[in-house]
Amino acid sequence: LKLGAGAVLMKGGHVEGESVVDVLMTPAGETTFEGERIHTRHTHGTGCTLASACAAGLAQGLPLAEAVARAWAYVHEAMRQAPGFGAGHGPLDHGWPLRGKR
Repeated sequence: LKLGAGAVLMKGGHVEGESVVDVLMTPAGETTFEGERIHTRHTHGTGCTLASACAAGLAQGLPLAEAVARAWAYVHEAMRQAPGFGAGHGPLDHGWPLRGKR
Protein backbone atom coordinates (compact mmCIF):
# COMPACT_ATOMS: atom_id res chain seq x y z
CA LEU A 1 0.00 0.00 0.00
CA LYS A 2 2.87 2.35 0.74
CA LEU A 3 3.95 2.08 -2.89
CA GLY A 4 0.62 3.46 -4.09
CA ALA A 5 -1.67 0.47 -4.60
CA GLY A 6 -5.23 1.16 -3.50
CA ALA A 7 -5.59 -2.40 -2.22
CA VAL A 8 -3.66 -5.66 -1.93
CA LEU A 9 -5.08 -9.18 -1.74
CA MET A 10 -2.64 -11.40 0.15
CA LYS A 11 -3.20 -15.03 -0.82
CA GLY A 12 -2.70 -17.79 1.71
CA GLY A 13 -3.27 -20.87 -0.42
CA HIS A 14 0.30 -22.12 -0.11
CA VAL A 15 0.40 -21.78 3.68
CA GLU A 16 -0.08 -25.19 5.30
CA GLY A 17 -3.16 -25.97 7.36
CA GLU A 18 -6.71 -27.24 7.03
CA SER A 19 -8.10 -23.82 6.18
CA VAL A 20 -7.10 -21.14 3.70
CA VAL A 21 -7.01 -17.51 4.78
CA ASP A 22 -6.64 -14.63 2.34
CA VAL A 23 -6.44 -11.01 3.49
CA LEU A 24 -7.64 -7.94 1.58
CA MET A 25 -5.69 -4.91 2.77
CA THR A 26 -6.86 -1.36 2.03
CA PRO A 27 -6.12 2.01 3.63
CA ALA A 28 -9.39 1.53 5.57
CA GLY A 29 -8.31 -1.79 7.12
CA GLU A 30 -8.23 -5.53 6.54
CA THR A 31 -10.89 -8.03 5.50
CA THR A 32 -10.22 -11.76 5.79
CA PHE A 33 -11.64 -14.54 3.65
CA GLU A 34 -11.39 -18.01 5.16
CA GLY A 35 -12.56 -21.41 4.02
CA GLU A 36 -11.76 -25.09 4.11
CA ARG A 37 -8.69 -26.21 2.21
CA ILE A 38 -9.67 -28.24 -0.83
CA HIS A 39 -7.13 -31.01 -1.33
CA THR A 40 -6.86 -31.25 -5.12
CA ARG A 41 -4.25 -31.05 -7.83
CA HIS A 42 -6.79 -29.34 -10.10
CA THR A 43 -5.79 -25.75 -9.43
CA HIS A 44 -4.63 -24.61 -12.87
CA GLY A 45 -5.89 -21.06 -13.43
CA THR A 46 -7.00 -20.22 -9.91
CA GLY A 47 -5.12 -16.92 -9.80
CA CYS A 48 -6.31 -15.73 -13.20
CA THR A 49 -9.86 -16.79 -12.43
CA LEU A 50 -9.83 -14.98 -9.08
CA ALA A 51 -8.48 -11.78 -10.64
CA SER A 52 -11.02 -11.92 -13.46
CA ALA A 53 -13.91 -12.59 -11.09
CA CYS A 54 -12.82 -9.67 -8.87
CA ALA A 55 -12.64 -7.39 -11.92
CA ALA A 56 -16.09 -8.54 -13.07
CA GLY A 57 -17.59 -7.71 -9.68
CA LEU A 58 -15.99 -4.27 -9.70
CA ALA A 59 -17.25 -3.67 -13.25
CA GLN A 60 -20.75 -4.54 -12.02
CA GLY A 61 -20.42 -1.83 -9.39
CA LEU A 62 -19.83 -3.97 -6.31
CA PRO A 63 -17.75 -2.50 -3.48
CA LEU A 64 -14.22 -3.93 -3.42
CA ALA A 65 -14.65 -6.25 -0.41
CA GLU A 66 -17.94 -7.59 -1.79
CA ALA A 67 -16.40 -8.18 -5.24
CA VAL A 68 -13.51 -10.09 -3.66
CA ALA A 69 -15.87 -12.10 -1.42
CA ARG A 70 -18.00 -13.13 -4.38
CA ALA A 71 -14.94 -13.96 -6.49
CA TRP A 72 -13.39 -15.93 -3.62
CA ALA A 73 -16.55 -18.02 -3.18
CA TYR A 74 -16.77 -18.62 -6.94
CA VAL A 75 -13.17 -19.86 -7.20
CA HIS A 76 -13.48 -21.96 -4.05
CA GLU A 77 -16.50 -23.79 -5.47
CA ALA A 78 -14.89 -24.06 -8.93
CA MET A 79 -11.97 -25.86 -7.27
CA ARG A 80 -14.31 -28.11 -5.32
CA GLN A 81 -16.14 -29.11 -8.50
CA ALA A 82 -13.03 -29.48 -10.70
CA PRO A 83 -13.72 -32.18 -13.30
CA GLY A 84 -10.46 -34.07 -12.70
CA PHE A 85 -9.10 -34.06 -16.26
CA GLY A 86 -5.59 -35.31 -16.93
CA ALA A 87 -2.78 -36.40 -14.69
CA GLY A 88 -1.30 -32.99 -13.85
CA HIS A 89 -2.66 -29.73 -12.55
CA GLY A 90 -6.08 -29.76 -14.15
CA PRO A 91 -8.59 -26.97 -14.69
CA LEU A 92 -11.30 -25.62 -12.44
CA ASP A 93 -15.01 -26.03 -13.18
CA HIS A 94 -15.75 -22.50 -14.37
CA GLY A 95 -19.30 -23.45 -15.36
CA TRP A 96 -20.52 -24.68 -11.98
CA PRO A 97 -22.95 -21.75 -11.48
CA LEU A 98 -24.89 -22.91 -14.54
CA ARG A 99 -25.46 -26.33 -12.95
CA GLY A 100 -25.46 -25.34 -9.28
CA LYS A 101 -23.54 -26.77 -6.36
CA ARG A 102 -23.15 -30.53 -6.10
